[in-house]
Amino acid sequence: MKEATTVTNSTLDTDLKEKVGRWLKVWGPGLIVMLADTDAGCLITAAQSGAQWGYAMVLPQLLLIPILYMAQEMTVRLGIVTGKGHGALIRENFGKFWAWVSAGTLAVSAVGALLTEFVGIAGVGELFGISKWITIPIATVLLIAVAFTGSYRRTEKIGVLVGLAELAFIGAIFLIHPNLSEMANGLMTIPWKHSSYIYLVAANVGAVIMPWMIFYQQSAVVDKRLNMAAIKKAKHDTLIGTFLTQGIMILFVVVFAATIGRTGSHAPLSSVGDLASALGPFIGSDTAKILIGVSIMGGALVAALVVALAGTWGITEVLGWKHSLNEKFDRKSAGFYTIYILAHVIGAVLVLANVEMVQMAVFVQVLNALMLPVVLGLLLMLEAKALPKKYRMHGWYKYTVTSLCLVVMAFGVYMVGPTVGLW
Repeated sequence: MKEATTVTNSTLDTDLKEKVGRWLKVWGPGLIVMLADTDAGCLITAAQSGAQWGYAMVLPQLLLIPILYMAQEMTVRLGIVTGKGHGALIRENFGKFWAWVSAGTLAVSAVGALLTEFVGIAGVGELFGISKWITIPIATVLLIAVAFTGSYRRTEKIGVLVGLAELAFIGAIFLIHPNLSEMANGLMTIPWKHSSYIYLVAANVGAVIMPWMIFYQQSAVVDKRLNMAAIKKAKHDTLIGTFLTQGIMILFVVVFAATIGRTGSHAPLSSVGDLASALGPFIGSDTAKILIGVSIMGGALVAALVVALAGTWGITEVLGWKHSLNEKFDRKSAGFYTIYILAHVIGAVLVLANVEMVQMAVFVQVLNALMLPVVLGLLLMLEAKALPKKYRMHGWYKYTVTSLCLVVMAFGVYMVGPTVGLW
C-alpha cells in the first residue's frame, strides 16, 4: 500500500512538473507587455489621480481591466494563427500606405515613449544623488546588450524579472494602512461633472492601451514560435498580466489617495522626485525613495525594452526585413539590430542634451491619442479579415469588444483637446 501511494505521488509530481513546464514555455509576452504598460509616465499619472481625486479613481482602473485584456488577446490570436507580426499583416491586408502610416507614427511614438522612460531612469538616479550622465549611458548599454543574447525567450525572461521590481511598491500599502470604509465610499463616487476628473480618467484610459503594446505582443508570440495549441495558455498569460498591471496602478492610486490625497492640498506630481518628496512625510524619506525608485526603475527599464522592440519590429515588418531576436547579428539581421540600437541611442542623447521635454511630451501624448483610432481600428479589421472564421470573435463577445474599443478611441481623441489647450 505504501509503495502504491509513493508511485501515485511520484506520478502526480511528474504530471504537475510537465504542466508547469508547458505553461512556462508559453508565458511571457502578455506578462512583459503588461509590466511595460505600467511605465514611469503611467505610474506618475496613477499617483496624480489618487492625490487629486482619492479613492474615486480606483473604479476607473477596475473598469479598464476587461478593456485591456480584450484588446491584447486579439493580438495573441492574430500572431499565433497567422504567424505574422502586426505591421506585416497590415501591409498584406490593407496595402503599403497604411503599413507605412502605422510604422511611421509608431516609430515617432516609440522614440517619444523612450524619452519618458529615460527621464524616469534619470529621475530615479537623481533621487540617490547619481547624475543622469551615469545612469542613462549605463541603462542604454544594458538595454542594447539584452537584445544581443540571440534568443527571444532569454530577452523576455530578463525583461520580466526586471519589470517585477515594480512589485516593490506593495510595501507601501502596509505602511499607510488605508481606510477600507473610505475606499468603499470612493468606489461609489463618480464626480463626472468635474472636467479635471474627466481629464484624468481620459488620461488613464488613453494610457491603458498603447499602440506599441499591440505591435509588441503580436510580434512576440510569433518570435516565440507559439502554435495554435498554445492560444489558450497565451490568453491566460495575458489575463494574468492584465490583473498585475492594473493591480500596480490601483496600488499607486490607493497609496497616494490615503496619504497626500487626504490632506486636501499638495504640490504638483510630475516627476519621480515629486512622488518621493510627497510620500516621504508619511512613510519616511528614505523608505519613500527606495520604494518609488525601485518600482519606477523596474517599470521604466522593461518599458524601454518593449517600446524599442515594438518600434523595431513594426518598421522591419513593413520593410520586409529579417526581424527576429532569435537571429544572431549578421549581414541579414543588421537592419533589425541597427534600428533597435538607434532607438535607444536617440532617446538617450535627447534626454542628455536637455531637449525641450515639455513640448516633446505634449507632442507624444497627442500622437498616441491620434494613433489609437487607427491602431485599434486596424486591429479590429484584421481580426475580422485575417483570421479564419474558427478563430474570430463571435456573438456578444464580438460586440462587447468592439464597443469597448470605440470607447477607448473616443477617450484617446478627447485627450488631444486638453493636451494642446483647445478645451
